[in-house]
Amino acid sequence: MQNSMLMSISGVVLIVMNLISFGLMAYDKRCAAKGKWRVPERTLFLAAALFGGLGGVLGMQLLRHKTRHWYFQVFFPLFLIIQVVVLVVLFRTIG
Repeated sequence: MQNSMLMSISGVVLIVMNLISFGLMAYDKRCAAKGKWRVPERTLFLAAALFGGLGGVLGMQLLRHKTRHWYFQVFFPLFLIIQVVVLVVLFRTIG
């Protein structure tokens, strides 16, 4: 696979996963406000861990959602940092 194609696919995956992560946070916030069935926290964590860290962090900050839970405050930014490091190493390696 060509390097440019790999970078393009990586970019699309990042955008999609971050939109999903942010969307889940927004949906869960709306459900919480309306007293409806909520998105399980493990689903929010899974989306953030699967390269949706930026969407999760932005969802927390912009929507003011899950900001009182220490494990969201610690792990969502940690996922983001790990993902940035992985991507920097990957892009430096493939050129």
